[in-house]
Amino acid sequence: MPDKPDTARIRQPHDSAAGARAVVETLRHAVGKAGLGRGIGALLRVNQPGGFDCPGCAWPEDSAHRKRAEFCENGAKAVADEATRKTIGADFFARHTLTDLADRSGRWLNEQGRLAEPVVRRPGSDRYEPIGWDDAFALIARELGALESPDEAVFYTSGRTSNEAAFLYQLLARQFGTNNLPDSSNLCHESSGVAMTAAIGSGKGTVSLADFDRADAIFICGQNPGSNHPRMLATLQAAHRRGAKIVSINPLRETGLRRYRNPQEVSGYVSAGTPLADLHLPVNVNGDVALLKGLSKALIEADAADGGVLDREFIETRTRGFGAFRDDLDRTEWPDIVAASGVAEAAIRQAARIAIEADSTICCWAMGLTQHPNAVGNVQSIVNFLMLRGNLGRPGAGACPVRGHSNVQGDRTMGITDHPSAEHLEALDREFGMRAPTAPGLNAVDAIRAMGAGKARVFIALGGNFAAATPDPGFTEAALRRCRLTVQVSTKLNRSHVVAGETALILPALGRTDLDTTSAGEQFVTCENSMGVVSASRGRLPPAAQDARSEVAIVAGIATALFGDTRDHAARVPWRDFAEDYGRIRNRIERVVPGFDRFNERLEREGSITLPHAVRDRREFATASGRATFSVHPLPPAALPAGRYLMMTIRSHDQFNTTVYSNSDRYRGIFGTRRVLFINPDDVRAAGLAAGDEVTLVSESGGEERTAPGFRIVPYEIPAGCVASYYPETNALIPLGHVAAGSNTPAYKSVVIRLVSSAAVSR
Repeated sequence: MPDKPDTARIRQPHDSAAGARAVVETLRHAVGKAGLGRGIGALLRVNQPGGFDCPGCAWPEDSAHRKRAEFCENGAKAVADEATRKTIGADFFARHTLTDLADRSGRWLNEQGRLAEPVVRRPGSDRYEPIGWDDAFALIARELGALESPDEAVFYTSGRTSNEAAFLYQLLARQFGTNNLPDSSNLCHESSGVAMTAAIGSGKGTVSLADFDRADAIFICGQNPGSNHPRMLATLQAAHRRGAKIVSINPLRETGLRRYRNPQEVSGYVSAGTPLADLHLPVNVNGDVALLKGLSKALIEADAADGGVLDREFIETRTRGFGAFRDDLDRTEWPDIVAASGVAEAAIRQAARIAIEADSTICCWAMGLTQHPNAVGNVQSIVNFLMLRGNLGRPGAGACPVRGHSNVQGDRTMGITDHPSAEHLEALDREFGMRAPTAPGLNAVDAIRAMGAGKARVFIALGGNFAAATPDPGFTEAALRRCRLTVQVSTKLNRSHVVAGETALILPALGRTDLDTTSAGEQFVTCENSMGVVSASRGRLPPAAQDARSEVAIVAGIATALFGDTRDHAARVPWRDFAEDYGRIRNRIERVVPGFDRFNERLEREGSITLPHAVRDRREFATASGRATFSVHPLPPAALPAGRYLMMTIRSHDQFNTTVYSNSDRYRGIFGTRRVLFINPDDVRAAGLAAGDEVTLVSESGGEERTAPGFRIVPYEIPAGCVASYYPETNALIPLGHVAAGSNTPAYKSVVIRLVSSAAVSR
């Protein structure tokens, strides 16, 4: 059930990001949810030495110039949301049945507070009731032990999970006998990893934060840093003031890339702010391959005319496939590029000129590129563009996928993947005396299919909100309800808790902000940011929920109940010891995962470690040929029939992933509602509609119609034929099989729809 509608108001989008309003919103959330002392105290410890890593995005800190207030508005909202004093205990579940909770909005569920004690839904019951920790672990062990095959279990992970918990979790799954380890990367940046691994031999970004101090040009593609990675704006501001040119490539001209009013400067309060994007290219939804081919074509043509544009030495000695790539661009005509991208040739050439005049160029991107059917091609087209001028493996240049959750990259580094490398499995076998399974496991989409078919019967989620984050919620929720057991390890209530299996457990976990103390003393965990820097994170707040346990302790508790704690077994995998002293986990990580040598020692001495990266550090490419690879990709499909639009989903400014803090989005001028459709004004008139009209969205992707009613028309600056709507409200329009080729990531941002006026529906 949606929230009760507020008085909806549509205003002009903001022309600047942050400033005094951001400070007001930060304090309102921090003090209103956590209280004055607890809220402000938490904010002063975010991203600080001896403090905790922000539970929001994965943008790195500038260790050399760290500020006392090293957080942004949206990070503060995430901290305040976790640090709330409100708790949910047995009395709450005594008042609310599952039927009741299923009718509540995700926002309402989240606002009830921190989960305080383990609860269980028994078969046939319509409510959760308290259960002891040992009984909960024993129940999980019984259900896992009763499976006919380990592959009937699914172990899901969100990007909030620490390195230590993730390492234990993948060890638990593999000792049990399965590689069914889907994670939130499957839903967001999997396309980046698949694309870059094939092209350059690594799925991680190739830049450090210091490279932004040296870049002459920064291209930001399919990313809205003002809402999703706000601390990045200060980095862009510094680069722009230094003289770097910034190019924005996005169907929407987002506020965060117009002007930035830095709240840590006086000018952020008294001036109009710093202009950021020197050039905005309003690309069609899914027109990125075409635009990037245009940029590359312009570079090659400029080199043919004047010489000296392409890095011939780099291309000839460190890449392969350039000839086929160049020939494809020769055959691709400019009118076709313009039609597919929606951007004029002159504007594309203007952007190319910025790249030509820049000695070093960085390309950043996020889910605006990774959630399309041809998402792998989008990312590889960026790599093609970078390689033409040798912008890989040298200062001030490189590829920068910006992750949207604080440790989603670290989870993958720790081995959370359905397709583990042979080297990782062999290292686990050596270290723990086990025989890890080698068959590929299930990713997120395939796990949903397996649960729906009755082939996966136990679903365990270490964080996240799987039911709300995934496409095709009707099918996904039915699949989860078909499981014999669902387990949610969570800090707060969300939609996934009310989509319960025959038996269901909710296990309350400590959050990033919470003090974590064992009999061995105060513990800390680590997280990896978007640029491969691993830092210590120490929770500092007394936990609001006294019976909550750390994710490390919960994983170890499940493993102990499942495998036992015999002397021989404990010598190899001492689960109880791991739960008492996380340093012992890091000692094992050091011996299993490359790059973590002297892990504890370096953390104690330096506070963080930077993982090695062959491309960034040595300009080496771990591909089969030992070279980076140019790839050829076709232009996106032709224009849609009349009356059809290509829809992309977006987040609001008052949202983090599936967590919605309010029904407003002040940067885009939306207040009191989320059921809106952003659409080009000319398309509004052509459809015989007007601002504020109510329509039903009808999806035609996947060969079947799906509907989402009650959306209000908002004329907006977006290319003709393209529309945008908020996630997850429109997940119902996305078929489970509508995915990116090669990565199986749901194509949330390429959905063909038509509009039906509510007046017509009522008739």
